[in-house]
Amino acid sequence: METLVELIAKKRDGGRLSDDQIARLIRALGTGELADYQMSALCMAIFFRGMDDAETVALTRAMLHSGDVLDLSSVPGIKVDKHSTGGVGDKVSLCLAPLVAACGVPVPMVSGRGLGHTGGTLDKLEAIPGFNVSLDTEAFARIVRDVGACMIGQTGRIAPADKRIYALRDVTATVESIPLIVASILSKKLAEGIDALVLDVKVGRGAFMKTERDARALAEALVRVGKAAGKRVVALLTDMSTVLGRTVGNAIETREAIEVLHGGGPDDLVECTLALGAEMLVLGDAAPSVEDARAKLRDAITSGRGARVFERMIEAQGGDPAVVEDPLRLPRAPETVLVPSEADGFVAAIDPLEIGLAAVAMGAGRTRADQKVDHAVGIEILAPRGAGVRRGEPLARLHVRSVAAAEAVADRVQSAFRVSSAPEASPPLLLGRIA
Repeated sequence: METLVELIAKKRDGGRLSDDQIARLIRALGTGELADYQMSALCMAIFFRGMDDAETVALTRAMLHSGDVLDLSSVPGIKVDKHSTGGVGDKVSLCLAPLVAACGVPVPMVSGRGLGHTGGTLDKLEAIPGFNVSLDTEAFARIVRDVGACMIGQTGRIAPADKRIYALRDVTATVESIPLIVASILSKKLAEGIDALVLDVKVGRGAFMKTERDARALAEALVRVGKAAGKRVVALLTDMSTVLGRTVGNAIETREAIEVLHGGGPDDLVECTLALGAEMLVLGDAAPSVEDARAKLRDAITSGRGARVFERMIEAQGGDPAVVEDPLRLPRAPETVLVPSEADGFVAAIDPLEIGLAAVAMGAGRTRADQKVDHAVGIEILAPRGAGVRRGEPLARLHVRSVAAAEAVADRVQSAFRVSSAPEASPPLLLGRIA
């Protein structure tokens, strides 16, 4: 029998690993026989050499069965979740889950933390005072049944192998690998006990998939592997060539998601929420068509039912439900600093990668797996793409602990904005659908 090192070398040299070999590697990670640094080496080998579909399915299954698969049979209805591959300013889950639940589709959601330059749903939720994302599986099932939605992080019993690998990928430059992304997403999503899944595969400078071709390849792989596991899966390709919404940071993104529940929020964030939510309602048999589903979601907003579900979910998870009616109760940075435009014209582009990296540098994200984030800091876009600006007018507002902290990133944020002499066309938000 080959040693674990030989298996790593086999993938490094472009060989194909069998189902049993992949399962053995993941078991060894769980027992401690395979060290974190060896797993990092394997991730790098997969990053460069790739995996075929059969290997990816085997990796997904091995990671899925490294822990428990939840039983949500006590929750009536078709359970549907949504997952985003990660974007800058992507706070969709926070408004989407309660809206879909308000329309009668249960949403059990196991989310992640920030990864690279992209923010994490758990970090945004933890900006809510008292909010607990570390519930046990029994509490998770109970809240999904009683409230309609629950949003937690991976427990020690949900795909624990993925939790360890996820943290290693973030700090070893091995995030952008289709097999690793597919296995990571689906192992924890299938462990939730869901019946169907809607995927938001981001495309562009601020996404892990920079081109539509790569994003489509990832979406198709996710749909294939998900269907092979017996789930109903739909993937949408959405634009990430600019920041989604107007905020980047944990508390300020949470406030923006709450605005959507109250009928406000930026148009692109609202549209992304409705597009994904409509697919969830159709998969959950709560609407016969996407058009009917969008109407139901809008009604959940105007009636306030979505906001009420969010309040109930926050309260059930130990948080302060009053933030839904008074978002100013969320953490706020003590200082704000404006970033001015250097020219007259129109905002032609905002580099989401640079904005995301600036937010990480401010403390809103991580550069090491063990770092804590600062929920209060962030970047607010004041001049979105297409807006007219004059020299000296503000492009962005930095929410910081000190003016000195703002000076460290202000130039980077300013350079992320490209101002042109005439308006330029923007790509559509929805770039494709794979079912």
